[in-house]
Amino acid sequence: MMNSAAATAFQTSLESNYHLASLEELLTQHQITTQDLELVRQYGEYITPKFPFYVDRFYSWMENMPEFKIFFKDQKKLLRVQGSQNRFWEIFFEAEVNDHYLEMRRKLGEVHAQIGLSLPAYFAALSVSQDILLYELYDGDLTESQRMACIQACNKLIQLDASLVVEAYAKLSNERLSEQAKAMMEMSTPVTSLWDNILMLPVVGIIDSKRAQNMMSSVLHKIAETRAKVFIIDIGGVSVVDTAVANHLIKITQAARLMGCVCLLSGVSPAIAQTTIELGIDVGNVLTRATMRDALEEAFRLINVVVSKKDA
Repeated sequence: MMNSAAATAFQTSLESNYHLASLEELLTQHQITTQDLELVRQYGEYITPKFPFYVDRFYSWMENMPEFKIFFKDQKKLLRVQGSQNRFWEIFFEAEVNDHYLEMRRKLGEVHAQIGLSLPAYFAALSVSQDILLYELYDGDLTESQRMACIQACNKLIQLDASLVVEAYAKLSNERLSEQAKAMMEMSTPVTSLWDNILMLPVVGIIDSKRAQNMMSSVLHKIAETRAKVFIIDIGGVSVVDTAVANHLIKITQAARLMGCVCLLSGVSPAIAQTTIELGIDVGNVLTRATMRDALEEAFRLINVVVSKKDA
């Protein structure tokens, strides 16, 4: 399982701006010219009438694929998908490549990702379609050089289509992974109520700046929500305490104090105490205790609560 620090770093990388290439950028990347698009339309005049043969040939191949039984059990759904596939290639050979065209192709990638069709399955189907449409079914009267120019132009546009599908896959996958990373971050800062006016946050693993910000946000929101008077942060599970970690913890305690809440650090082991002194870290007015029990006793004292054993 990914630890909280890894989840933090992972989410940070996923939250970077996701750039969708513009029409001009894509045409330049794939070296598609207006002449190429005209060649695609020219080839389409020969191949479009043969779409029914393409569908028969493609789905006779598809029947042997495991995805067929998963996605096309229902006959009505199969017919609907076949109609959509016909329209897909009609639009392709019309070669009106504009922003609407890009949007349709990206939407197709999103749909494939949402239904769970894998990229290897998509590329296998695309490769079969290329072979059928560009080689098997052609019987026009173009010269060999004209035909090869048309095929080269079609391959360019097919590659552009594939890049849009992969882009949509990646974008949707990143969004899902970002949500998962965010959920893991929230799980790594489980602020709980120990007693009336007493909250606790157990911290395990590594504390970096992103996680510290998330901790502070969780702590302050919980203080505001519960109007707690004491907050215990247990750092017994923190693997490394250095100057940066100490500064993060001090900032959290200071922010809590501004909201009228005393913050206690528990789980200060001999090793952490020694490291803190060796590094010359000034913990200032931070209240620390060696164990959770000591911190809880101090918390009860601060809110004037006396806990006693019940007589047997």
